[in-house]
Amino acid sequence: MNKPLPVVMSFSGNDPTGGAGIQADIESATSMGARIAPVITAITVQDTQNVKFFSAVDAKMVVEQARVILEDMPVAVFKVGMVGSIENINAIHTILHDYPEIPVIVDPIISAGGGKSLASDEMALAYSDLLFPFTNLVTPNSNEVRLLAPEADSLDACAHELMDDGCEYVLLTGTHEGTDQVINTFYGHQKKIETSCWERLPHNYHGSGCTLTSAIAGLVACGLSISDASSIAQEYAWQSLVNGYQSGMVQYHPNRFFWTKDWIESDNHSEFEKMISPEESIARRVD
Repeated sequence: MNKPLPVVMSFSGNDPTGGAGIQADIESATSMGARIAPVITAITVQDTQNVKFFSAVDAKMVVEQARVILEDMPVAVFKVGMVGSIENINAIHTILHDYPEIPVIVDPIISAGGGKSLASDEMALAYSDLLFPFTNLVTPNSNEVRLLAPEADSLDACAHELMDDGCEYVLLTGTHEGTDQVINTFYGHQKKIETSCWERLPHNYHGSGCTLTSAIAGLVACGLSISDASSIAQEYAWQSLVNGYQSGMVQYHPNRFFWTKDWIESDNHSEFEKMISPEESIARRVD
């Protein structure tokens, strides 16, 4: 019997462009060797420019989606993305409270890539009160962390405030800063642990944060430490952006399956083609 892939339960919105949200989570976690159990929190109407509007899923439905899977599958990691409403934050809180042994990784999505607000001030406060006390890693960008820690006077102070709220680790990404390079900073145990610099790419990308956080969740589900997973996932996310493409008219999409490119472009397909051929399929079929 084949060993099952580790399961990441992702609380996330649906993005019909496929660039962000639950599809980004599925592609990223799959690339890391895990799989997603999707719990949909919101339905969005959006294109590659911006979110037009969204509707939060009823909080009771969010809880029921999660509980039926938790009673059926061994979930290795919780990943929290777009929450949709204050009621859904409360719903997710009850799940995290009931499963304190499962690691929690939070991507605090406050606004869409095009600027549309996806969370109210009240929701930002609820992250601190209801989610961060259970959070092992939070991955805000610099705009998000300022909204989550409005009293802090520097990005370092913001990160420390999130740790004071209960987050074990903070990975603060610098894509929204005006620096020549993108500077990401990893914090833990009330101190700055590591800073990494990445080439700033020329385009705007739709789903880069989802890609990073879900890759980390997938790696943690596979047994890596949060520190190691964060380092590897940053490289994976950057490569996804380097290999990104423009599906629509505005923002680029990360290519989260860039790692298949060399295989696709090679001539060494014979074994795979044999495996999926109709003749081989018939030969393997068990009546």
